[in-house]
Formats: sequence, structure tokens, C-alpha cells
Amino acid sequence: MSTNILMPALSPTMTTGKLAKWLKKEGDEVKSGDILAEIETDKATMEVEAVDEGFIAKILVPDGTDGVAVNEVIAILTATKGEALSAPKAAASAPVATAPMVAAVAAPVAPAPVQAANDERVFASPLARRIAKQSGVDLSRIKGSGPNGRIVKADLDKAPAVAPAPVSAAPVAAAPAPKPAAPAPVITGAYKAVPNSTMRKVIARRLTESKQSVPHFYLNSHIEIDALLKLRAELNARSPKEGPGSFKLSVNDLIIKGCALALRRHPNVNASYTEDAILLYDDVDISIAVAILDGLITPIIRKADERGLPSISNAMKDLGARAKAGKLKPEEFQGGGFSISNLGMFGIPDFTAIINPPQAAILAVGAGEKRAVVKDDQIVIATMMTVTLSVDHRVVDGALGAQFLATLKGLLEDPMGLLL
Repeated sequence: MSTNILMPALSPTMTTGKLAKWLKKEGDEVKSGDILAEIETDKATMEVEAVDEGFIAKILVPDGTDGVAVNEVIAILTATKGEALSAPKAAASAPVATAPMVAAVAAPVAPAPVQAANDERVFASPLARRIAKQSGVDLSRIKGSGPNGRIVKADLDKAPAVAPAPVSAAPVAAAPAPKPAAPAPVITGAYKAVPNSTMRKVIARRLTESKQSVPHFYLNSHIEIDALLKLRAELNARSPKEGPGSFKLSVNDLIIKGCALALRRHPNVNASYTEDAILLYDDVDISIAVAILDGLITPIIRKADERGLPSISNAMKDLGARAKAGKLKPEEFQGGGFSISNLGMFGIPDFTAIINPPQAAILAVGAGEKRAVVKDDQIVIATMMTVTLSVDHRVVDGALGAQFLATLKGLLEDPMGLLL
């Protein structure tokens, strides 16, 4: 008996992926839990685990194949070695077993919306989706028992079937005339073409969609951080040299805490836009942009407003290190209600950032630098930092954005409030 191994859906938004590398070859024995292959998706490079046992009889999709559709047959597993094979079934045919995800994560990109609007957003195996569609089961009402809450066939066996609604015929609208293709750019001189990775393609697509579809506006604030730097030095001096209670605060850690408290005081900024409602998040989960080899990833500090500064600092160091090593789990970078992008360590004085949908705002943080400022009609030198808030105008109006920045400025200029 043979079993088709299908291209799995490793994230709610995945439609195609790249089969980066097979870790098993034809003839190899496979046991449950073995890693079969590495799949590069729109979110990350993930390892696909086997659930069934048997032997790899035929690999149909070789290493390095890009654009492999979800549910496409990528290999065939047989119960015994050397067993004769039947022709592989197409993905749209009768349900077949599939090897589900997922173990490690390598090069994630940006978080996807966490709210499921319909069963296309639900985390389920391709087999479970097909069975649900055939039997009329609403996947959004089922709790998955598979890896990371994934809905599998066994969960559907317990679910009551619902008769699908009749589909009425609708007149077919005439297809719009295709737009003329943009002229190809004229390139002169020698160059080296570096193929775009799946991650780079997704970054390009998502940020283009954000800039074109989200009405951005920008607010900036100049924040004096001398008191913040003094508090940071004093707290770091109190840290044990080593051990579980040790920490080393960065300016970014203090900014995370300040943003978390400001979001708790202005909950309408910690939100997302949908056509039917503004979604206000219960928890203050802050995404932090971290540069990696081929792009960026935004690991999340969960419930940042409830954490102390040492907890934020140690969590950020752990997440950042594992992000660069490709060891983050999907739940550690998917979601979040607000983002921070800090380029201050590169000496950038100020910049604007593109909103990361479905979030409504992102804070761009520039470098702290000595500037001449006026205090009590006197010109003095102070360490100033410019921050710029990019805001989705569908969610946050100018006054609310300004109030949020004023609160953040107050917290960072009088930083004892970060400890309360």
C-alpha cells in the first residue's frame, strides 16, 4: 500500500513553497517523527516531519524546486521496501495521507494576521480541509489536536457535519481588459543576478501591498534621553555579574517597556483594521524588527506591559539570537499588535518605517545624539533621540497618534515611571 506525501500548508497564508532540500532519499526507511525535508515558505524555512512509517519509494519533486503548490504530491511512501507503485493521485482527488509539519524554523519574514476570517485562515492539514469541504464542517469551530494546534483528520471525525448552503448561479462579469505591461527597465553594464528567495519575494509583496493599501501618515517626536541613559547605567550596575538574575539593559529594552505602557494607556493604537470592525487587542504584544541574512523577522515580546525590564531584556536577547540562528517557532514571530524598528545602532538619526499589516502602527527609532537644545531660554547640550510613528489612518487619527507619542515621550524623559 502506498501513501502520497503532499506539499503541506505550513502557515495560514501559504499557497506555494520551495522544496529546499530532501533529508531522505529514495529507498530510505522513514519512522514517525523523522525529518523528511526542508520547505521554504512565505514565512520561513521549516522542517517537515513524517507521521506515517514506511519507505521512500519515489521522490517526485527534486531539491530546489520553487513554486510547489500546497497539496501537490512530492513523494510516495510505501509500507514495504521495493513495493510496486500506483500512479500518484492529483491533489484534488480522493483524500490521501499527507506528512504534516513542522519542527524548526530558519528564516522567517513578517507576521501574518492572527484573526481567522474563514476556514482559509484556519491552521489545518490539506487532508482535513478536503474532508471538511466535502462534509460541510466549519473548520473555524474545531480545535486542532495536531502539532501547534493543527486540525487533522481525527479532529473531523468528532465534528458534526453541516449541509453546505446551495450555490445560486450568478451572471459572469466580463473580464477587465488586461493592463499594458510596464516597459522593461534598460540595464547597462555588467551585473550579477542574484535570484530572489521566497522570503525576499514575500517581503517585497507584503510591503508593496502595505504601502499601496494602507493610508500611512507620520508623526515624529524629539525625546531627551539623558535621564534614560543614567537609569540604564544604574540598573545595569545593580545586576549580578552572572547567573539567572543577571541582565544587561539596552536602550531598546527601555523603549519596548515605554511603548508597552503607552499602548496600555492608549489601547486604540494597539489595534487592527477590518472591513467590519476595529480589532482592539487584549494583550500588549510588541513585534521587534531583527535583521537577518536575507531580510528581517519580527520576534514578539508577549505581554510587554506586564514584564519587568530584566525580563524584557533577557527575552529580547534570547529571541534575537534564535532569530539569527533560525530557531524561532512560528508563534514567536506571528502576530503582535505593534512594531518597533530601531536603526539607532547604525547611526541613523531618523527614518520612517512601513506598517506591518494587520498592525496599525510601527515606531521607527533613530540614534541618540548630542544636540543643541533650548532650556529656560538658554542653549544647552542634551542627548536627543528622534522617533517617528507610522500610523494606519483607518484606525488611528492624528490626535490619538500625537497623544500616544506624548505619553511615550513623558515615560522616556522621566524614566522612573518605567519601573512602577
